Amino acid sequence: MRREGEEHTVRVAAGPVFLDGDLSLPEGARGIVLFAHGSGSSRLSPRNRYVAQLLNQAKLATLLADLLTSEEGAVDLRTAQLRFDIGLLAERLVGVTDWLAENPETRRLRIGYFGASTGAGAALVAAAERPEAGRRRRLARRPS
Repeated sequence: MRREGEEHTVRVAAGPVFLDGDLSLPEGARGIVLFAHGSGSSRLSPRNRYVAQLLNQAKLATLLADLLTSEEGAVDLRTAQLRFDIGLLAERLVGVTDWLAENPETRRLRIGYFGASTGAGAALVAAAERPEAGRRRRLARRPS
């Protein structure tokens, strides 16, 4: 059984593919930061995990999601082409953003992006595609 605030692995539907991610939801989270890895980095990057840990301590949830499938990652190791495809990475970020907006654990949280290198470019595109993601979500009120 998972404890509150404990990181857990998720499988995110992003368009026609499923992406692996590590979701951490600290108790009383005020928002969630979606990491946009770039230049061949992954959710396992020690630097990204360290930044995520600091954000978690500040009561921000984090999702470190691989933007390439394991098969695509293997191809990219040989060709280094997919890591520079900002359009593809942004499309995946939009898919993950939509998943966060629908997921019962995260749908009430404002979404922000953290990106470096090509991930930063993809984050800008995704933020322009989903500007409502950073706005506070309102809960439906029940009639009195």
